[in-house]
Amino acid sequence: MVTQILFKLEKSAEFLEGISTKAEMTVLKKISKKSDKKLKNSVKNFLEFFVISPVDIDPYGIIRKLEHLINLEKERFNYFVDQVAPKFDSETKANLTMGLSAAMSLYQLAKVLRHFVELIKKTKSINLAMMLQMQLPLIEIIGKALLRGTEALTNGWPIGDTIGAYIAADLTGDSKVVEADDETVIARKKYKNRDLIIIKAKGPGGRTGNPGKVLDEVCKKEKVAKIITIDAALKLEGEKTGSIAEGVGVAIGGIGVDKSYVEEVAIKKKLPLDTIIIKMSQEEAIMPMKRTIFDSLPKVMNALNETIERTTEKGKIIVVGVGNTTGIGNNRKDIEKTNKMIKENIKKMKAMEKKRRRFNFFSEWS
Repeated sequence: MVTQILFKLEKSAEFLEGISTKAEMTVLKKISKKSDKKLKNSVKNFLEFFVISPVDIDPYGIIRKLEHLINLEKERFNYFVDQVAPKFDSETKANLTMGLSAAMSLYQLAKVLRHFVELIKKTKSINLAMMLQMQLPLIEIIGKALLRGTEALTNGWPIGDTIGAYIAADLTGDSKVVEADDETVIARKKYKNRDLIIIKAKGPGGRTGNPGKVLDEVCKKEKVAKIITIDAALKLEGEKTGSIAEGVGVAIGGIGVDKSYVEEVAIKKKLPLDTIIIKMSQEEAIMPMKRTIFDSLPKVMNALNETIERTTEKGKIIVVGVGNTTGIGNNRKDIEKTNKMIKENIKKMKAMEKKRRRFNFFSEWS
């Protein structure tokens, strides 16, 4: 039984290692059409990069520690990209950084799977083999999504997770956009007879920005009535991709640093926290944006209008478009280019799906 299961596990490990190599090649091709041995080794070695979690036995000060480590990680990624692609502009470098991050995730996934396959070979453990076999379908789905995500992020194509930034850019319209820091932008506009402050990551390069820290600085200077966060969120199986939901709290994912900043300022100033989420699966969040996610904009805007109209307190309303901003500019003018890119990718995905179904049909009957 172990031998039979191992045969399938070995095939899956080889498959994941193969697509991990493809992801690596996608990044290399973006850097240079003709990669030499030195460049290949540099990228390969960087895929082994890791961050060690800080001590959290005593949780006091943990956010400050995490923020410091995140900043160091960003600096290391930016330094590496500057070294291997010095001639690229800042937006292309930002996309390459995100592509490297996705390729690294896929590389680590392949390594972990290989580790367990070799461990099962060594121990002949039927329990471990069966546990891993049960996880294979999900592991392979995530692996394929990470490969598509690496391609999208490296080339600056909008992914599912960019929907929050997309809505913020569309809402900004023709208003003036100002850089709050190297990774985050702010716009101000009059909307529904209220003053809005719109915060998102700086685009169109791949960034997640520092929305929490920037919001904290804004709240120190401005009278704020409400904070609204808009972000992609994980759906349950059976729920429709692109459906939306409203709630209270801070819809910011990640390790928790930005979320902590927003929660702290909300508690100090007793500010209401409204949130709008756009639902999608884990793999849809990192793949090129689907039609169902793209079409959620009107539903989100309706929900946003309602929460703005419910705000009776005096002061400005902060709207945070959370998430990656790969391929998403900073205003409506940039969004026109984004729309064209998204529609082209949707056509490609439809053609690929049609081809896959045809292949599966003939495979089944052959």
